[in-house]
Amino acid sequence: MTTIAVIEDDRGVLDLIKDILELEGFDVLPYHDGTGALDAFEGSSPDLVITDIAMPEMDGIQLLRRLREKSDTPVILLTGRMNESDELVGLRIGADDFIRKPFSPRVLVERVRTVLRRYRAGANAGVQTADDGMIERGHLRMDKERFTCTWKGRRVKLSAVEFRLVESLAVRPGTTKSRGALRDILCEDQVMLHERAVDSHIKRLRKKFRSVDKEFNEIETVYGIGYRFADTRRNEHAAVTLAPR
Repeated sequence: MTTIAVIEDDRGVLDLIKDILELEGFDVLPYHDGTGALDAFEGSSPDLVITDIAMPEMDGIQLLRRLREKSDTPVILLTGRMNESDELVGLRIGADDFIRKPFSPRVLVERVRTVLRRYRAGANAGVQTADDGMIERGHLRMDKERFTCTWKGRRVKLSAVEFRLVESLAVRPGTTKSRGALRDILCEDQVMLHERAVDSHIKRLRKKFRSVDKEFNEIETVYGIGYRFADTRRNEHAAVTLAPR
């Protein structure tokens, strides 16, 4: 059974979410604060986390930041005060989706199912395994041990940092990586760079892939935020405006 942890300091909202999800067959673990939830996760990690942003002591953003230090468990942020800064910060540190209060039960359930489906597809689609260290995503194949990359069976020569950029995007297709997060990858080998330096690297990456396939367009620009690797399995486009390539 799929286990969903819900962290919400408002008992009424917590009980409502718990009832809705349990009716859909999910096992729900309720928590009133982030600290207690993180302590519990040390023993057993849930399949999905839903957390309110505005909570005392440890808010949802802080909880997400702590969780991302050691886990890629999908996280949905719940908020009644959604604004651009919340969304940008959440995306920057790894939020998978947002739900605004008040919400309908149907929207809640559909968002939960969509995030779980996307996450499981990534986990089961040839992403790195302990056995072969391979990443396979559609026509993309990456060998982490040999640092080789192919697209439609043709070799794409990448530098070490370019390899890590593609890997970071391809591991979770459809999930946006902010320029700041991608810049941190660059800075493993270089001094601190402006976030726009990421744009230059992405431009070179696209050029390299298009040198073997002129129709390549899997690395998408998410306007004002960053980049993502296209998830061709999804039938619906994310509700974000894509900038021209």
